[in-house]
Amino acid sequence: MKYVVREKMFAIGDDFWVEDEHGRRAFYVDGKVLRVRETLELQDPSGQVVAVIHQKLLSLRDAMTVERDGRTLVTVRKKRLAFLRDVYRAELASGEELEIRGDLIDKEYDIEWEGERLARISRRWFSMRDAYAIDVEREDADAAMLIAVAVCVDRLVEKEHAPH
Repeated sequence: MKYVVREKMFAIGDDFWVEDEHGRRAFYVDGKVLRVRETLELQDPSGQVVAVIHQKLLSLRDAMTVERDGRTLVTVRKKRLAFLRDVYRAELASGEELEIRGDLIDKEYDIEWEGERLARISRRWFSMRDAYAIDVEREDADAAMLIAVAVCVDRLVEKEHAPH
């Protein structure tokens, strides 16, 4: 299933819908303002919170966490010793790791688990530069978590490559 994300709406406090490939509203992203740390809620169409995304505070390297039901589900950060290109990792609460690799700036990358692609993030499917797709390739994959991981990568890459 493909999901469409319109990235210009990623400013703190902006709320927007993530649509499925048929144009139906799949997830609502609610940017919370007036918080100590950046916080986004990912909700299903009925308003049920399925994930909460936070900027991780007091971390040596920039990181973001995705929580579900008050527990950390995954922590996303840049992988150490990734010399040739940007590689991020998403450490699951279980200790397993997802690897995020490809062209992160231009949004052409994969989210993999044990060498198998779970999702492909791509801007190629669109003529608009402000949108990209998240193609969740496995039916048994947690689409909400993979969308939340992509949002985290987007935020971390943007922060890392922003002019200081």
